[in-house]
Amino acid sequence: MEIEKYKSHREVDLPNRCRGNMVDAFRMHIMQTKELGTCPVRQIGGCSFFYMRISNVYIVIVVSSNANVACAFKFVVEAVALFKSYFGGSFDEDAIRNNFVLIYELLDEIMDFGYPQNLSPEILKLYITQEGVRSPFSTKPADKPVPNATLQVTGAVGWRREGLVYKKNEVFLDIVESVNLLMSSKGSVLRCDVTGKILMKCFLSGMPDLKLGLNDKIGLEKESQIKSRPTKSGKTIELDDVTFHQCVNLTRFNSEKTVSFVPPDGEFELMKYRITEGVNLPFRVLPTIKELGRTRMEVNVKVKSVFGAKMFALGVVIKIPVPKQTAKTSFQVTSGRAKYNASIDCLVWKIRKFPGQTEPTLSAEVELISTIAEKKSWTRPPIQMEFQVPMFTASGLRVRFLKVWEKSGYNTVEWVRYITKAGSYEI
Repeated sequence: MEIEKYKSHREVDLPNRCRGNMVDAFRMHIMQTKELGTCPVRQIGGCSFFYMRISNVYIVIVVSSNANVACAFKFVVEAVALFKSYFGGSFDEDAIRNNFVLIYELLDEIMDFGYPQNLSPEILKLYITQEGVRSPFSTKPADKPVPNATLQVTGAVGWRREGLVYKKNEVFLDIVESVNLLMSSKGSVLRCDVTGKILMKCFLSGMPDLKLGLNDKIGLEKESQIKSRPTKSGKTIELDDVTFHQCVNLTRFNSEKTVSFVPPDGEFELMKYRITEGVNLPFRVLPTIKELGRTRMEVNVKVKSVFGAKMFALGVVIKIPVPKQTAKTSFQVTSGRAKYNASIDCLVWKIRKFPGQTEPTLSAEVELISTIAEKKSWTRPPIQMEFQVPMFTASGLRVRFLKVWEKSGYNTVEWVRYITKAGSYEI
């Protein structure tokens, strides 16, 4: 009787345009398809079928409108992880048959009117305390019971467990940025932006509360309003397209513009951002390419490092395109090594350690194969660069403070590192 109630309730949630014959057509399509996994989305009639195969089970989501496919598959992955936590680590036909009623009860909690809700096993086990039927062949040990009262008092959630203890409490914070540049052959900038992310690795005891302060413009202005004093002089930046980890307190961020959070244990990505204004390019490339007749070419490239003299870049690679009919090359470089790579039609110039405020140059003579056919004008592709600059940010983003508070009052050690890499850096 209970099963029939859940069944009728779920049938109402199906799209009205999804008839039984469409479901049968999808099932026959899967049975007759030999190459599985080529496309996880199928259009049948007026409905879209999103499906995924896990073990010997097909999980299918049916929609009749333009839905977010990535969100749908993310929901499936998280839902399967939730089921496994209840079923003792297994998710197969036997586990589904033995836990039929529990699955419907979980579905009522994790999906409302087509919108995904909380799928954290730790949170759901506070409300759905029924234990799943474990497979007799499961080797995974049973999960420890969740301390309900402790979770409710401390406000802990699914990304951190209670009882963590470390002899040395440390926090590692990395700001990793990728600078993207695209310049035309005439030297005008077509694209210039920075995409960055803040990576953290926390080894902290207990249930700490962290607060991160950056030199972003909105945050500094909000702080000056709260403290009723003018903003200190210094460079401020505007962050665009900011995305936070689920641990960040968004209510506090919206009101105070501060990044406050209870961190997960270990390594995680705190936030992502993008910057389009005031980008500090780490390198300037000045190329001069002359075509001397039909069989010779002179290439002169100067690369200026505009970051501090006490800093240096690692793994710098400059790829300078040359025509396909290149026959022979000769080089002179003031730093690093250069060679001709015929597979990519480029002069590859490598500098292992590139100090700041220096201007190494490359001079090359390129001999071309003379062809009888009429010569077409060669359109030079852009010069590409690869690099990594430690302790430098192209956006100018800086950590003003990182505060750690925990009720036991232990001392922490904070480590901050900046890294700028080349994204799509083309001149």
